[in-house]
Amino acid sequence: MTHAIVARQAGGPEVLEYADVDRPAPGPGQLLVKVAAAGVNFIDTYKRSGTYKVQYPFTPGSEAAGTVEEVGEGVTGFVPGDRVATAEGINCYADFALVAEEAALPVPATLDDFTAAALPLQGMTAHFLMNSTFKVEPGHTVLLHAGAGGVGLLLTQLLKARGAEVITTVSTGEKEELAREAGADHVLPYKGFAGRVRDITGGTGVDVVYDGVGKDTFDGSLEALRTRGMLVLFGAASGPVPPVDPQRLNSGGSLFLTRPTIAHHLRDAAERRWRSREIFAAAADGSLKVRIGARYPLVQAAQAHRDLEGRRTTGKVLLVP
Repeated sequence: MTHAIVARQAGGPEVLEYADVDRPAPGPGQLLVKVAAAGVNFIDTYKRSGTYKVQYPFTPGSEAAGTVEEVGEGVTGFVPGDRVATAEGINCYADFALVAEEAALPVPATLDDFTAAALPLQGMTAHFLMNSTFKVEPGHTVLLHAGAGGVGLLLTQLLKARGAEVITTVSTGEKEELAREAGADHVLPYKGFAGRVRDITGGTGVDVVYDGVGKDTFDGSLEALRTRGMLVLFGAASGPVPPVDPQRLNSGGSLFLTRPTIAHHLRDAAERRWRSREIFAAAADGSLKVRIGARYPLVQAAQAHRDLEGRRTTGKVLLVP
């Protein structure tokens, strides 16, 4: 027997139980990974709460790093003892998790397990947002919400390295300090941010808004855009955005609105390796600083969800078996 977090029904954090489970066995094309750390992400809370439909009993977690324990039939690219990470694992809130070979990301020898676990989902999200959804070029002005969050801190650094001007929003003084340390040019409170953005840009607005907050910021995000600007809605930390009349995009200045997800930006092994290689290399050489805001023992998964949903965390939240 081994241990995993199990939700037997949809609900609040209290449905997450620390339970004895059978150790999984790798099927064809799969790796069995001994988990060193698992990432805690908003998508896990959406699945736990029933916002995203899953089958129960359910073990959350798609992001982790660890060591290959066994390989299934047909696996040729990995052997036991290899260090891997993934954003697409199966039931990662556990001592052991299954990972398809094509979804396993080799971890550089110079990168520790905690940093490797903190990077796949949020690091590759930051990568596709600025390289594929809206390709940021030097001189672009960007509004990024939740600048002290896991994606926010990584994306701010990557945007500044690209030569963009970064405006970000935060909810506390502590988070403002973290956003400035990451390189943000302007750090704003959420209240009245759209007007402040207009002031900063001389009335023009920003080229792109990266919005992972959702319902509470959506209207202001549209208001902050320049003519033909793009709103990239990539999360819903404050709740899902209600249905939108497309005419709002016309009246706002022929705006663009998109709702990307990471699954559509990891279409094959080559794309996974491109994104992960660049992110891991930047972390390994120190040019990308990875903030791990909190580590919780696996048994405290419910508290990790409470803190994440209560916006009491900064940077990356990890569970450690």
